[in-house]
Order: sequence, then structure tokens, then C-alpha cells
Amino acid sequence: MTEAPKLKILFCILYYLPHRTGMPIYIQRIGQELIRRGHEVTVLAAQHKPELPAEEIIDGIRVRRVYAPPIPISRGMLMPAYAWVLYEELRKHDVVNVHTPMLETALISIVAQLANRPVIVTHHGDLILPAGITNRVIQSVMYWLYWFTMQRSPKLVMYSQDYAQNSYYAAPFMDKLETVYPPIAIPTPNPQRVAQLRAEWSPNGGPIIGFAGRFVEEKRPDLLIRALDVINQQHPNVRVVFAGQYDIPYENTWERYQPLVEQYKGQLIFLGLIDDAQTLADFYAACDVLALTSDTECFALVQVEAMLCGTPVMMTDIPGGRVPVQVTGMGKHAQAGDAVAIGETLLEIINQRDQYVRPRAEIEACFSLKETVDRYEQLFSRYADR
Repeated sequence: MTEAPKLKILFCILYYLPHRTGMPIYIQRIGQELIRRGHEVTVLAAQHKPELPAEEIIDGIRVRRVYAPPIPISRGMLMPAYAWVLYEELRKHDVVNVHTPMLETALISIVAQLANRPVIVTHHGDLILPAGITNRVIQSVMYWLYWFTMQRSPKLVMYSQDYAQNSYYAAPFMDKLETVYPPIAIPTPNPQRVAQLRAEWSPNGGPIIGFAGRFVEEKRPDLLIRALDVINQQHPNVRVVFAGQYDIPYENTWERYQPLVEQYKGQLIFLGLIDDAQTLADFYAACDVLALTSDTECFALVQVEAMLCGTPVMMTDIPGGRVPVQVTGMGKHAQAGDAVAIGETLLEIINQRDQYVRPRAEIEACFSLKETVDRYEQLFSRYADR
């Protein structure tokens, strides 16, 4: 078998490490494995904090950041020098992989054409913003920038066929679709630390429900809190532990739900962002169930991370988000937007937990990091310009 030629690959994303959300972690995992296979990887991102260096190496990945004045545009930001820096980098690389939604999507397409480099698009989910005229305008503009790029791109990578079939972004480009499960890796939990966390969070021995994600409108953390009315009828000592950023600068969800948080404060624990993989694994394993109450999700990597740590999942029955539970059987779906249904489903998992737990090896067989990187390597090799 002929070894794949070594490539120089450029990933374009708005926020990269140390900003820790699903997209940067997605690129980090694929990039590290591509480097291990002998490829060169560069990430081009915004200098989203002034103290970050313009260039550095993180886990073998070269990261170049473009200066961004402190002028936010919803979740994005302006980068006046982006086109020039992008052109510089494109001339050094064989292929560019842009991760959408991203404000610079169309600009990347234009500059890549000038530099004669192919653009592969990885779409992480349709842009859904809170209600309001300004947000509707932003959503429309972002879609058309993406559409412009996809007209010129040979491939659109998405997490699952289920999400693609329900995505207004994907609808016009199904002939270019390539579905690839996201790269997922998590350490084995530390049993001693897990026992310490359970004793700390629930000294009375009540069940622990985990929530991993930002406290934003689309993830509907309010539904999980309201579901306590149902769960408390059987388990009044239940605790909900939130892992993730909760005071989000571009949304007022945290402020808006303060009366609800205050009402149930004795049962709620907020850990903030967890940026260490081992700490995250111990968090998952300390929970009896992980709850995802989102109105929209492309996939939600945290589901599979929790499963790998032995924790079943309650996920709302939404396109893309329902895939991990469908594939593994390690959890149960609840009707989206319904706090009562969420509470009842959580009770069923808590009360019959053993029937939902699967061996780690079984989950790894469903979601293989190696297979995901193999698919990307083949894709980049097929379209790379040398």
C-alpha cells in the first residue's frame, strides 16, 4: 500500500486555543494526529485576546493569529489584516480547511482562488442566534457568505447524515456532502477522584445530573433546571452540576435566568469552564447521567465523551444531536422544549441506569478517532494542490 504524500494543511477558524469549545478541540485532535503521521499543520485564527502571541506552537501545531481590534460583531470580530495574512499562508500550504460558521468564509474562498488552493468546508452547525432583527440580519449574511464559498468548494464535511438532511446550510449542496464523525478522545477517569467529587457534590447520596456546555439560549439549561420539579418527586436530594462557561459576553441568558437559578440554588453547582481533559473525564464519571437539553445541536461531542467515561446520556430528540444515543443505545431521548418530558426521561435513566451503560470499547468502536483522521487525510490528499 502506497503511503499518503505528506501535506501542508491550513485550518481556518475564528477562535482557537486557549479558547476551549467544540470547534478548537475538533481541530486540535485532528491536527495532532495528522502531525503524528508526518504532515505539517497550521491554524489561522483571530488574536481574540491581546495577550496572546501572534505566532506559537501548541502541541506541535503552528498557530498564527491575526490582530483583531476590540470590536465584536455578535460572536465574531473584525480582522483588518486577515486577507493579507491568509494569502501569505495559503502560498505555503497545499490545502485549506475552513470551519464554518465563520464571517471570513467568502473571503477565504476568494483569496484561495487567487492563490490556486482548494477549500474544503467543515460545517459545525447552522448559525442559530436569539430573536431580534439584528440577529436575523447576521444569520442571513453568514448564510450567504457560506453559500458563496460552497459554490467553489469541492466538498462539504458534516458530522452526520441526520443533521445534513435537516440543515438549511447543507440542502443546496447534498451532492458535495461527506459525513465524518467528529474526533473524540478522553482519558480514563480516576476512580479515587470520582469518589471525592460525588461525596463533595452530593453528600446525602442523591443522584448527580451533569450538564456540559455553555449557558446559552440554544442549549436550554433552563429546561434542565425546570425538570427538577419532576425529578424531586422521587429524588429530592438530586444535584445538577454545570460544567462550562455561564456568563457569556454575547448573550444575556445567564442574567435572564437568575430568578430561576436563585429558586433552585440549593440543588445547582456551577464549575465554570473545565480546560483539563482528565478533570473533564472525572466530572463525567462522577455524574449518574449527562443531560443535554438543547433546541439545536450538530452532534454534541460531550455525549460521546461522557459515554466513554461510563455515563449514560439524556439527549433531546433533535437532528444530529440524537445520533450518538441512536448509534450506541447508551441513553434515551426526550422531546425537545418539554421540561416535564426531560424530567421523566432523566428519572428513567437514573432509576434503571445499568441497562443503559455500555463498555468503553464498544463506544470506541462506534466513534473511532483513527477512522475520522483517515477520512480527512484521504480528503486532503485527493484535493490538495501541489
